[in-house]
Amino acid sequence: MSLTRSIANTQSPNFYAEMGELIASSGHADFAAHMLHLVDKWVPIHLVDLSEWTLDELRNRVLDIKLLGSAGQTQDLPPPLPLNSMDDHPLLREMLGMQDPLLIQLKAKAKSAYLRGTSHPCNLVSRQGNRRCVISFYRPPTHRGFSLAELSFLKCLSDTLLPLIECHAQSLRQAPHADVEPAHTLLEQSQLQREFYKRLSLGDITLSAREQEVCLGLLTGGTVPQMAEKLSVKNSSIETYLKRAAAKLGVSGRHGLAKWMIGV
Repeated sequence: MSLTRSIANTQSPNFYAEMGELIASSGHADFAAHMLHLVDKWVPIHLVDLSEWTLDELRNRVLDIKLLGSAGQTQDLPPPLPLNSMDDHPLLREMLGMQDPLLIQLKAKAKSAYLRGTSHPCNLVSRQGNRRCVISFYRPPTHRGFSLAELSFLKCLSDTLLPLIECHAQSLRQAPHADVEPAHTLLEQSQLQREFYKRLSLGDITLSAREQEVCLGLLTGGTVPQMAEKLSVKNSSIETYLKRAAAKLGVSGRHGLAKWMIGV
């Protein structure tokens, strides 16, 4: 798959419908599954692990690792390692002292407990103080490693995925003992609407009812003709609502709207 084709595909309504579902599932048990489904369509992977590392940077040690979710072919994988053995983890060396978000590809090694057996790993890492939120993508050993084009695409996608995992981690910290059930479609839409209105309130932004409908329609994968039919107006009217809303939000296009939703 070419990088150009991958980026072009992310402008499709389906991509933004899936991105809307991922945003809505933040803090829920199926967040990792939604991320796997989204990424696997453009960069084939068989497993995603989400974790939050707390580091002692002065002593080059791992203080804590919280698992934030996992999805994919997780059967027959080695059990988690003791925390004290993680001080030698190759990922730790890369994360110590980092300032900006990183994409870290580690070489697969036979029978490596650190790297999920012989899978090809790729990690997206963000930093907040001494915490590191880590998205780990894996590809089976029977497949080739990640190409430069695929790594570039994942790096581009990290601008959206890393703020999302930070929100997911924060939600889990606020409700660590909550029994979380997988979100169904209507619940996902309701959650997305709540997050949308919350973001408007925080930014003290006022949109008209039609502008709100059109923005939510975009976030759930709607097209201009579909929204025009639903609202019984012309396509040009939908475009006008979009332009007005984008100007008030300070964004451009679906990708900008998705980033605005997660506070980027």
